[in-house]
Amino acid sequence: MSPISPERAAALMRAGAVLVDIRERDEHAREKIGGARHHAVSMLDREHPARPGDSVLIFHCRSGARTRQHAGHIATACPAGIETYILDGGIDAWKKAGLPVVLDRSQPISIMRQVQIVAGSLVLLGVILGVAVSPGFYALSGFVGAGLAFAGISGFCGMARVLELMPWNRTSQA
Repeated sequence: MSPISPERAAALMRAGAVLVDIRERDEHAREKIGGARHHAVSMLDREHPARPGDSVLIFHCRSGARTRQHAGHIATACPAGIETYILDGGIDAWKKAGLPVVLDRSQPISIMRQVQIVAGSLVLLGVILGVAVSPGFYALSGFVGAGLAFAGISGFCGMARVLELMPWNRTSQA
């Protein structure tokens, strides 16, 4: 799988190539490249990204890092004979090149961004309260840090699971 520029990807799409978005459902629902097929990287083991009639597939994520990281897995999930490419720089580079995206502001921001906002806010709150009220509030920052470390080690993020249950996240549609 070789990287291609957004301009080259757009030209290939006009010629019939299929752009495949490997981001998770919540990311794709909020912002996507028009006409891109959604096939989250987490679905690769359950379902092939290629469909009958596909001859050229271009894979993308937000920045290109996730696609490069999973390039081997993506390539083995595609049948032989299909040309595969990586959109260099992902949707971020696509937008920077002035190419259009579909933005649905009615969809929530991605769960991971929500986790970052909540975790960062709680750490900051713990520090501020630790300085202004009582050093015991530093424990809040420590608790959040321990949770993030656990999430990174185990792959399970309790905060993300709780945020997925919030009302604003229940309406997300890909």
